[in-house]
Parts: sequence; C-alpha cells; structure tokens
Amino acid sequence: MQKPPLHKSFINAFRGVLVMIKTERNFRIEFLAFLINLFLIFYLKLSNIDAAIILIASVAVLSAEIFNTAIEKICDIVQPDFDKRIGFIKDISAGAVVLLAAISIVIGILVYGKYIF
Repeated sequence: MQKPPLHKSFINAFRGVLVMIKTERNFRIEFLAFLINLFLIFYLKLSNIDAAIILIASVAVLSAEIFNTAIEKICDIVQPDFDKRIGFIKDISAGAVVLLAAISIVIGILVYGKYIF
C-alpha cells in the first residue's frame, strides 16, 4: 500500500481528533479542560515554562485518551463478546488515563497556585 501524501496524512490525523471530539464523552471533557487551560495560560500570563508544563500535561491526557479508545476499539473487534481478559486490558488502559489525569490535576494545582494565591 502506497503512503498518502504528507498533507493527507495530517488531514487524516486531524479527522481522527475530530472523530474523538464527536464520539467520545471523556475526550470532550478532557478537551474542554484543555481549552480552559489555554484560556488560563493567557489570562494569568503564565511564564513560558509554566505554560509548557500545563500544555504538555493537557496534551498527554488527550493523547492517552486517544490510545485508550484505540485499544478498546481493537479489543471490541478481536472479541465482541464479554471476556474477562479483554476487560482486564480495557481496565488497565483506562487506568493509565486516570493516572495521567490525576497527576495533571496535581501539576495544575502546583502551577496555577503560584498565580492565583
């Protein structure tokens, strides 16, 4: 199979993000948090380093959610019926997102705390 031109690859990738926004509730919530963070970065005039830390944490959560969704969709294709092994795979994939979201909240408290208080 021939690779698509570079611009088409980018279009396909952004289409994937749009599909996530349209179809995945948790991604929409995390994307809203990302937008709030963008607003706060400018409103509170964060330093470049603090803004980078917040952006890295936010995008890491979004990326983890995309990987989690991909793993869940693959599992559903491989085994559409209930299987506790598939359930375990889905649980640990979701667990990775929860851990990353939790540490992102801690990062937000540490970074925003010095601007708010």
